[in-house]
Amino acid sequence: MTEAAVPAGQAETSPAEAQEQIKLNRREFLNLAWLASLGFLTLSVGGLTVLFSLPRFREGEFGGVFTAGTVADLPAVDAAPANLPKVKLWLSNTPNGLMALYKVCPHLGCLYGWNDQEFKFICPCHGSQYEHDGTYISGPAPRSLDYFVIRFEDQNGNVLAQTPEDGGPAPVPADEGAFVRVDTGDKIIGEAHD
Repeated sequence: MTEAAVPAGQAETSPAEAQEQIKLNRREFLNLAWLASLGFLTLSVGGLTVLFSLPRFREGEFGGVFTAGTVADLPAVDAAPANLPKVKLWLSNTPNGLMALYKVCPHLGCLYGWNDQEFKFICPCHGSQYEHDGTYISGPAPRSLDYFVIRFEDQNGNVLAQTPEDGGPAPVPADEGAFVRVDTGDKIIGEAHD
């Protein structure tokens, strides 16, 4: 074997000398270990923060878009609203259009229910009462019921009708095969009363 020529002015180092040059003392080793552990901690906390802050709503779950059937599946106008407990809402078909009312009372967060005899929503906790479309009637609640944005889509995904931008009921299209999609991540706060 031939050895590579050493450039002029440099002395040849033996393997023992090379090991001495790499050798760390105790203080340097502890500093590097501390910095490495600090780096791993920072990456872990940063990664967990990003994962925690990203929404993980899937279709059909509360917080995402929920398909509530078709127009043919809706309750009749002025009939008792349809209860959808999986996504915490009532589908109420009024003469003005369809409302997807959030099931939580705006007073203290109790779950209110529909009363067939009185044809209105009544909160069992403190007695707040609401009309068929979620409008405040009486009780300690500060506003009308909150509701979600509704979109009616055909089989191709084209939007036929939806909740108006200023709020209110979504007009029900004539197409009985249109899908009713409720965006439970897009909540509209009910109107405050005097």
